[in-house]
Amino acid sequence: MSTRAEATRARLQAAALDLFERRGYRAVTVEEIAATAGVSHMTFFRHFATKERVLLDDPFDPVIAEAVAAQPSDLPAIERVARGMLSLTPLLDQEPTESTRRGIAIAAGVPELQAGMAANTATTARAIVDAAAAPGDEAEMRMAAAACLAAITAALLGWAADGPRSTLGDLVAGAMTAVVPHLADAHVPAFAGSPA
Repeated sequence: MSTRAEATRARLQAAALDLFERRGYRAVTVEEIAATAGVSHMTFFRHFATKERVLLDDPFDPVIAEAVAAQPSDLPAIERVARGMLSLTPLLDQEPTESTRRGIAIAAGVPELQAGMAANTATTARAIVDAAAAPGDEAEMRMAAAACLAAITAALLGWAADGPRSTLGDLVAGAMTAVVPHLADAHVPAFAGSPA
């Protein structure tokens, strides 16, 4: 069951998505989002620092980094990252897929939000390197994280444009097995760490 704060945040996100799709991202103000959600603009700012954060907030970085760090350290970096991502697919399948898809589709069409998406990806890559790279292996982990995250980004952008034909978890799994094909037949246990 969600808390009151989570319900308010979800209402704000839903209102923002509807307004952005109808009128365009740039034409919508924070005040309009808040009014549509039935809250004050100050309440909006308790949940999101800026309008762009409605689309760009990503609570998964610490969980992704933990999931990668939990993979066997004797594996190549690319496999550790891919297995870490695969271990999160059960959690991703529980996410509100349609709102995620809508948010990505909106962000992909706005240059400043594209830059924000790229910054989010760089933050995720740094979190993976910080959590999972052994001393002296940072460069290899950085390249592995970049490759896996690029595959996920490409899959997400295609999915956002084409519509929801699969779950978010299936999308991530497809991207990771494209990068590390032999993982298509591997059993990767679900990550048992803390949820986002």
